[in-house]
Amino acid sequence: MKGKSFLKLLDYSAAEITQLLKLAAKLKQDKKAGREQQQLKHKNLALIFEKTSTRTRCSTEVAAFDQGACTTFISDGSQMGIKESIKDTARVLGRFYDGIVYRGFAQSTVETLAEYSGVPVYNALTDEFHPTQVLADFLTIQEHSTKPFKELTLSYIGDGNNNVSNSLLVGASLMGLNFNIIAPKACQPHQELLEKALKLAKISKAKIQITDDINAIEGTDFVYNDVW
Repeated sequence: MKGKSFLKLLDYSAAEITQLLKLAAKLKQDKKAGREQQQLKHKNLALIFEKTSTRTRCSTEVAAFDQGACTTFISDGSQMGIKESIKDTARVLGRFYDGIVYRGFAQSTVETLAEYSGVPVYNALTDEFHPTQVLADFLTIQEHSTKPFKELTLSYIGDGNNNVSNSLLVGASLMGLNFNIIAPKACQPHQELLEKALKLAKISKAKIQITDDINAIEGTDFVYNDVW
């Protein structure tokens, strides 16, 4: 996966996600034990944050510093999309940096950055997807259960058509995790994304349920509540 961008979970296989989770668990254990090895010395990351953040910014910067990389935080002072096109910004940053982290609005923006920068780009949240959040969620599930994903059920309650629920839907379908979205009909996933997820679920044997019945939460191993 060297040099590969992380824009959405649909771009990855179950084996690749499993590999990322194993690496994350090892890095976490090594840090706690004081034996983490820095693999990103002399590397530089641009952090483009069009949306404000506390946890995502701090966790990204700490992870970069722990691995020996330097970061540049770019927020209100950026001319991207104002006096400079996203394509031109991508080309320039790709010459300065070894990777780009983007947190903002349109999924098309992070896709354009990846296409024109020439370096790996990581999606730290767009309006459509939040794949890094789901990796963290799946790691948490693994840390709190000895069962494999295929024997677990996760229920999401809230807006079933936002960036987090979209990524959870795809991630669960890929990994074989049984998944319920409990949401009003007006807040359920778009049919196009649901069809893609269900195709993946046929392969992984994940049971996917989209419903407005709160009783579907019965028998759930983990509950994910929307922020509102």
